[in-house]
Amino acid sequence: MFKKILIANRGEIACRVMRTAQRMGIATVAVYSDADRNALHVQMADEAVHIGPPSAADSYLLGERIIEACRSTGAEAVHPGYGFLSENAGFAAALDKAGIVFIGPNRVAIEEMGDKIRSKIVAAKAGVSTVPGAPDTISNAEDAARVAARIGYPVMIKASAGGGGKGMRIAWNHGEALEGFERARSEAATSFGDDRIFIEKFIENPRHIEIQVLGDKHGNIIHLNERECSIQRRNQKVIEEAPSPLLDPETRAKMGEQACALARAVGYDSAGTVEFVAGQDRSFYFLEMNTRLQVEHPVTEMTTGIDLVEQMIRIAAGEKLALRQSDIGIDGWAMESRIYAEDPYRNFLPSIGRLVRFQPPAEISQDGATIRVDTGVVEGDEISMFYDPMIAKLCSHAATREGANRAMATALDGFVLHGIGHNIPFLAALVDHPRWQAADLSTGFIAEEYPDGFEGAALTEATARKLACAALALELARKDRLDHMSGRLRPHCGSLRADWSVAITDHVFTIHARTFTPGETACADLVFSDSTEHYDIRFSHRAGAALWRGWINGEELLVQVRPAPGGMSLQWRGVGALARVLPASLAPLNALMPVKQAPDTSNLLLCPMPGLVVSVSVQAGQKVKTGEILAVVEAMKMENVLRAERDGVISAIHASAGDSLAVDAVIMEFET
Repeated sequence: MFKKILIANRGEIACRVMRTAQRMGIATVAVYSDADRNALHVQMADEAVHIGPPSAADSYLLGERIIEACRSTGAEAVHPGYGFLSENAGFAAALDKAGIVFIGPNRVAIEEMGDKIRSKIVAAKAGVSTVPGAPDTISNAEDAARVAARIGYPVMIKASAGGGGKGMRIAWNHGEALEGFERARSEAATSFGDDRIFIEKFIENPRHIEIQVLGDKHGNIIHLNERECSIQRRNQKVIEEAPSPLLDPETRAKMGEQACALARAVGYDSAGTVEFVAGQDRSFYFLEMNTRLQVEHPVTEMTTGIDLVEQMIRIAAGEKLALRQSDIGIDGWAMESRIYAEDPYRNFLPSIGRLVRFQPPAEISQDGATIRVDTGVVEGDEISMFYDPMIAKLCSHAATREGANRAMATALDGFVLHGIGHNIPFLAALVDHPRWQAADLSTGFIAEEYPDGFEGAALTEATARKLACAALALELARKDRLDHMSGRLRPHCGSLRADWSVAITDHVFTIHARTFTPGETACADLVFSDSTEHYDIRFSHRAGAALWRGWINGEELLVQVRPAPGGMSLQWRGVGALARVLPASLAPLNALMPVKQAPDTSNLLLCPMPGLVVSVSVQAGQKVKTGEILAVVEAMKMENVLRAERDGVISAIHASAGDSLAVDAVIMEFET
């Protein structure tokens, strides 16, 4: 077994690998760029080596720097994590030449499966069912449109070296094929240094299911069941689960057999994932093989009890698999939600900044459920524009899908993150969605259920009443705390007011507080004026805390609380609401207060996210039509096309290619 390994990665996956290595008694070496000098993975490692400036192309993607770091520290092996050099056959070969072990599959397997065109040929020869498509790379946009028309729309335009949703576009017509080819090729060149593109048929209403495989250097291959990753946005996975609610034992066995057959065909000797697109009828076709550890590997670990990182290390050290296929079962159900630095209220545009508050839910086992948090950041860290926007992975495990989902919903409610835009409200709304709970899934789920983007979960009457109870409980506790604060000039000596007006956004309630008992666990008895039903409230809340934990008629609620002008901002199950609590006698006066109007920016094109201007496609004085491309901005390795929302004339240009812009920076103005 190795005495020391280097982790050629950053963030949560570097920390994840280090935890297992340290448990195995293996010393760890971190590498870091200027942007990651104080990062958590650097602090966790036994040693750390600086490898360059913030750009990944000048640091984490430079294999020679990694090899130099191994030599200087005496690291015997390298774990690449995922992304960066994890599927780079040239890097694996360079390590081998330097006498350093690559903790991953052999170079031939990486080459065969890393090329998505060649992998389909290999898969077909191994007896794996494949999606119809064009076998060759596409050289230009016109060829892309011609091939797409021959296959039949819709088609998927994909980077041969792609992964992580980058370099992929769905085209439904000739125009989208032309533009999709250019965008996919540009992203592929930026992210992978390989702009080769191919096209295949896009299966409508599909589900994305993948099989985890393990192979050793002695010819043993097994699979560890499946994961379903159908909840995706722009081909980027958002929520994953294991097992899949679609599969039956027979289909699971067939998919597992085909995945193992493909692994044998290339002599696979590490952890890897064979991805399939599946129809609702359980038909399935090979998509690609990822020759690395997957982001969503924790759900497999939680349902099998197998540490995949440990298996990778043992296999790389030459050990035989101690597991047989008959040893692999399915223990309960697991889910993973990816916490991203992106603003769901602004079309999921990337967000950067400092984590002013970062308080994940506790990693505990309670009420038959387990919570796991994989992250590479701590409170106070900065999310930069240079790397992937993932902040953390939140995982839940329970005996049933319903139990795992319930635990996930509660954990998302309790995940406090301030300082940047993030997708936690969206995830909370997703896991509370009736269609998700019914497991009626497809890769089009998000586009179908949120066609106009995400504006928050709907504020129903029932939810508004729950939030009104929480808001009033908070106000009663605040008033009581003030009344008993020592040293006050004129402490209040009477009882708390009984009648209150509580506005939850557009819902306004008159509530009578029959009783209120302060304490470590405070209690209140509330009655809404339009009902005789009592709301029994028990809660614990520390002054200034971002989380209100309470029980309303026995139902537990975790509500996030933040100060807001004129009241407080509440967040629960994806619902965001402004709460205003006033004595009932003052409520009519509040209605007379003026409302501040937002400035008119309709004649401006604002940068929707912090990023780098790739191109500006128009000039001052130019007439533009609705839908015409105005500029392209790159952020966190994704290109975002900004289009004209209406016909108009450009009056001024304020940015050019190469400029680094902040969010809401003015790119150009239109004539009014």
